Amino acid sequence: MTDTDLAARIAGTCRLTGQFVLRSGRTATEYFDKYRFEADPRLLDEVAARVAALIPPGTEVLAGLEMGGIAVVVAVARHAGLPCAFVRKAAKPYGTRRLAEGADVAGRRVVLVEDVVTSGGQVLLSAAELRALGADIGHALCVIDRQEGGAEALAAEGIELRAAFTRADLDESTPRG
Repeated sequence: MTDTDLAARIAGTCRLTGQFVLRSGRTATEYFDKYRFEADPRLLDEVAARVAALIPPGTEVLAGLEMGGIAVVVAVARHAGLPCAFVRKAAKPYGTRRLAEGADVAGRRVVLVEDVVTSGGQVLLSAAELRALGADIGHALCVIDRQEGGAEALAAEGIELRAAFTRADLDESTPRG
C-alpha cells in the first residue's frame, strides 16, 4: 500500500467533522478519531509498519502514552522488535504505583509514541515525568500531526517529532469538493 493510499484510508476511517473540544481546550471543526483506526487490526498493522520506519537508531524502549498511544506502541513494537512501556497520565496510588509500566525506562534511550499530536501538551508532560525517572528522551513519534504547534512545542524542549502523516498529507490524499 502506498503512503497516499494509507493516508486516504486513515482519513476516510477517522476524520470527523462537527464541533469538538480537544485535549488542549481548543475547539475544532475537525477531529481525528484515532480509535477508529486503532480498532481495525489490518489498518493498525499498516500504520504501525509506517511508524516503525521512523524509529531513530539507538532506541531502546518505545513508550506509549495513555490511552490511544498504547494500542499504537504495541503494534509498532511488534514491527520493531523493541520492548515497550505504557505511560499513565498519573501513577496509580495502588499496585506498583508506577507511572510507566512494562519495560524499565531509567538510563535508557526512550522514544515516546502517541496517536495524534495537536499542541504536544501530553507528550511534554509525559516526557518531563519520564526524564525525572531517568529516561533519555529526544524523539517522539505519532501517527498524525495536526500541524497546530505540537512539533514546535516539543522542539523547544529538545524533542524531535516524527509523524507518519501530517494533516496536510491526509488533506492531499482525500481531496474534498
